[in-house]
Amino acid sequence: MFHRYIKLGIAAVLFAVSIWQFVEGNIGNGIFLLFLISLVILLYYKNEFILLAFLKLRKQDFDGAKKWLDKIKNPDTALVRKQNGYYNYLLGIMCSQTNLNASEKYMKKAIELGLNMDQDLAMAKLQLAGIAMTKRRKLEATKLLSEAQKLDKQGALKDQVKMMKQQMKKI
Repeated sequence: MFHRYIKLGIAAVLFAVSIWQFVEGNIGNGIFLLFLISLVILLYYKNEFILLAFLKLRKQDFDGAKKWLDKIKNPDTALVRKQNGYYNYLLGIMCSQTNLNASEKYMKKAIELGLNMDQDLAMAKLQLAGIAMTKRRKLEATKLLSEAQKLDKQGALKDQVKMMKQQMKKI
C-alpha cells in the first residue's frame, strides 16, 4: 500500500504525536498511538499484500493470491530484501502448477534473497528438487533434497522427501 519509507515516516509522526499526548496528560491516547506505531512497524517488516496472499493460498485460492501480489508495484524497491524473497516464493508456488521454468526461476531467486523460516526454505528447496527431478537432473535433485531434509527440523516434509527419494531410484 505505502512505500516502506513512507511507513517509517508515518511511524515517526505517530511517535511524536504520542509523546505530545503523554506531555498533555492524555495517557490513554498516547498508549493507543503506541499500539498504532507497532502496527505500522509490523507492516514495515511484513508487507500487508504478502500476508493477504498467504491467507488466500491457505484456502487454495491461487487467483486471489495472484491478485494481491499484483498490487505490489515494482517489488525490488517497494519491499525489504526478505519480503522480496517471500514475494518470489509465493510466485514460485503459484507457477509450479502450470510453468515449471518460471517456478524454478522464482524459487531460485527466493532462496538467493533469503527466507525467514527454515521450513519455508526447506519447502523451496524441495520444490526445486522436484523440478530438477522432472528435468532429469538427478545430481542436483539429490543435493537439493538432502538440503531440504536438513532444514526440515520439525519433520513436516518427511513424507514428501521419502516419496521423492523413491521416485529418484526409478530414474
